[in-house]
Amino acid sequence: MIDVDGEIRLSTWLREIAGVGERRSERFARLGIQTIGDLLRHLPMRYEEQSAESSIDGLVMGAIGSARGTIAACRPVGGRRGGRSRFEAMLEDQGERLQLVWFNAGYLHRQIHPGMTIRVQGKVASYGDTPQMVNPRWEKLDDLEQVAARGARLRPVYPATEDLGSASIEKLIAEILPRVSERIVDPLPLQFVQDRAMAPLAEAIRMAHQPEHEDEAAAARRRLAYNELLLVQLAVALKRHYNRHVVTAPALRWSDAIDRHIRERFPFELTDAQDHVVREIAGDLQREEPMNRLLQGDVGSGKTVVALYALLMAAASGNQGVLMAPTEVLAEQHFLNVSAMLEGAPVRLELLTAGVAAAGTAARRRMLEEIGEGAIDIVIGTQALATEATRFPRLAVVVVDEQHRFGVMQRAALRAQLDDSGDGPGRVPHQLVMTATPIPRTLSLTVFGDLDVSTIRRPPPGRQPIATRSVGNDKTDEVYGFLAGRLAKGEQAYVVVPAIEGEEDDEGADEARPKVKAFTPGPPLKNVAEHAAWLQKRLDGFDVGTMHGRMPRREREVIMQRFREGEIHVLVATTVIEVGVDVPNATVMVVEHADRFGLAQLHQLRGRIGRGTGRRTSVCVYIADPQTDEARRRLEAIVSTTDGFRIAEQDFEIRGMGEFFGTRQHGDAPLRVARLPRDMALLRMARRDGADIVEGDPQLTDPTHRSLRHLLVRQYGEMVGLVDVA
Repeated sequence: MIDVDGEIRLSTWLREIAGVGERRSERFARLGIQTIGDLLRHLPMRYEEQSAESSIDGLVMGAIGSARGTIAACRPVGGRRGGRSRFEAMLEDQGERLQLVWFNAGYLHRQIHPGMTIRVQGKVASYGDTPQMVNPRWEKLDDLEQVAARGARLRPVYPATEDLGSASIEKLIAEILPRVSERIVDPLPLQFVQDRAMAPLAEAIRMAHQPEHEDEAAAARRRLAYNELLLVQLAVALKRHYNRHVVTAPALRWSDAIDRHIRERFPFELTDAQDHVVREIAGDLQREEPMNRLLQGDVGSGKTVVALYALLMAAASGNQGVLMAPTEVLAEQHFLNVSAMLEGAPVRLELLTAGVAAAGTAARRRMLEEIGEGAIDIVIGTQALATEATRFPRLAVVVVDEQHRFGVMQRAALRAQLDDSGDGPGRVPHQLVMTATPIPRTLSLTVFGDLDVSTIRRPPPGRQPIATRSVGNDKTDEVYGFLAGRLAKGEQAYVVVPAIEGEEDDEGADEARPKVKAFTPGPPLKNVAEHAAWLQKRLDGFDVGTMHGRMPRREREVIMQRFREGEIHVLVATTVIEVGVDVPNATVMVVEHADRFGLAQLHQLRGRIGRGTGRRTSVCVYIADPQTDEARRRLEAIVSTTDGFRIAEQDFEIRGMGEFFGTRQHGDAPLRVARLPRDMALLRMARRDGADIVEGDPQLTDPTHRSLRHLLVRQYGEMVGLVDVA
C-alpha cells in the first residue's frame, strides 16, 4: 500500500493507493479506471459554476442557491400507481429547514443518513411553507474541505455511478494530480506545442480537472482533443506511406477487349457514375502500388456491380479475388447475385462462410484445397475467409463489404491475414471497401483517411420516389388498412419486425463482433410467427409469407422467389430482407418497433421498395412510440429525407464516432475528447501535422517522436507494426 507521501507512477494500480483499497478500487474499475493514468484520463463531462454559499434562510426562491446543513431525517418513498420513486431528506441549519427530493434515486438511502453534514446546490422552490430543492447536487462536508481549499470557481462534474459520486472522484484526483504531474510526458516537443498556441500536456490535464475559469477548461479540451486527432492522422499517414513505399500488389492486365468482356456479364448498361468509378478502379489495379479505395454510394446505387468488375479484372489476369461480407446472409445474397451474372462464364465461383467452414465435409476440404491451388477464381464469404486454413496463392483483389461493421482494428487484422496468403513478403492484394450507406465526410478524413474515395451519387434509372411516414402504435389499424388497399390494387408489401419467436433477432449480428443488446422500455416485441398469423387473419384472400435468418438458405431462396413471382403478397420478415433480389411490385414497407433499429438500417430497409418502373409512389411507414430522445431523433431524421448522404451525417451527429462504428464496447473508438464535426479545424491541423511528421520520419525513430511511437502502439496494438495501423 502506497501512503500519501509514497512515490507513485501513472502505471500504479489504484488499489495500491492508501485510502482507496480493494473495495473502492472495484467501484472505480466499473468506470474503466484501474490505474493512476486511467484516473487522469477520466475527464469531466461538464463544469458547474460554484454558487456562493448562504444560510437556508438566505436562499432566493426561483434562483440557483447553495447551502449546508445537517440531515435531520430521510427516507425512500416508493412510487404509487406507477409513479416515480423518490428519496426525501430534511436539511437543518440554525433552526431553518430545507426539504430535499431526489427522484429515481433509491440508492441514496445507502449514502445519506441522519446526522450527516452535507452541502447542496440546486434551484430553490417552495413546498408549502418550506423551501425545497429537487434533484440537487450534494456533497459530504469532508469531500468539500479539500475542494474548498483550492478555491476554484468552476467545479468538474465527472461520469459517475450510484456508489461512486463525482465529488469522490474529484477529491481523489485533487490528492493525486500534484504528485504525478512531473511524470506526465508530453509526446510533442515544447516548441511544437507553443507554435500551435497550445498548453503543455501536464498543464492541460491540470486545467481539465481543476480549471480556474472557462478559458482554462476550453484550452485543456483543445489540447487533449488535438492529441487524439493527431494520433489518428499519424496512423492514416503511416498507412499511406506503407502502401506507397513499402509493399506492392499485382499489376493487373486491362484492355478494351477485357473491358468489353466484363461488361457483357452485366444485365444492364453501367450508369455514367458507375462507369466513372469503374475507370478509377481499373486505373488503380493496373499499378503495383496497392489500391486502397473506399467505394460509397446510397442504397441501391449499384456498388456490387462495380466491385464485381474489380474481381473479374483479377480473374482475367489469372489471379484470385475475394468478396468479404460481415454476415452470412449478406454473403449468400452476394453469391446469388454474382452467380446469376456469371452464368456460363469460364470463372470458378464459390461461397465460404462460417457455416460452410464448420461443416467438416469432404466437399469443404476439397474447396479449401482448390482455393489453395488457385483453381477457384472468386470466393465470396465472411470472416471465415481469413482463417489460417484458407490460403490464396494468387490473391490480387479483396473487396470488403459494409466496411464500417468490421471496426478499425478488425479491418487491419483481416487485411493482415489475407496479406499473409499472398505470393511472398512485401506483396499484398489490392483492397476495395464498400459501405452499405455513405460515410460522413468527417470520417473520410479520420478513420477512413487512408483510403481514396469513389462515390456513386446517382442511382440507376427507374427508381421510384418513396414517401416516408412515422406513426405511433395507436395508428396501427390505419396503417394495415392502407396496406390492404394497396394489396387490392395488385401491389405487394414487406412488414419488418425485430423478433423471430418472442426474442429479439440476432441473425444480423456481424460475425466480426458480437451483438450488444440494450434494454429499451416499451410494448412487447412483435415477432415473425405471431405477427404473420395475425396479418393472415386480417388480410383474408391474400397470402402472407415469413422469412428470417435462421431458415436454411434454400428455404429463404424459395420464399423470395415466390414473393417475386407474386405468389406471396405480404412478406413478414426480420432485417434479413435488408439485402435481396429486387421485387418491383413491392411498393409498401411497414417497420414495427422502428425505434429499435439504427438509422442506417432503417434507410437500408426502406431501400427494398421503390424499385419498380411504374409511376406509383412507394410508401414506407415506421411504427414506434420512441422511449428515448435518441430514438426520436432517428425517426425524425429518416422521415426528413431519403438522401443517404444526409442520413449518414445525421446518424453520425446523433451517435458519435464510437457508436457509429459499434466500437464503444470494443476499445476501438479513437476519439474520447474530440467531437466531429465541431473540431474540424483541429482535425485539419492534425492532418497536416501528421503528414509532415511521417514524411520526415516514416518510422518515427527520431528521439523526439519516441513518445508518439509508444502511444500509437498502445492505442492500436502490437499488430500495428507502426505501419498498418489505420
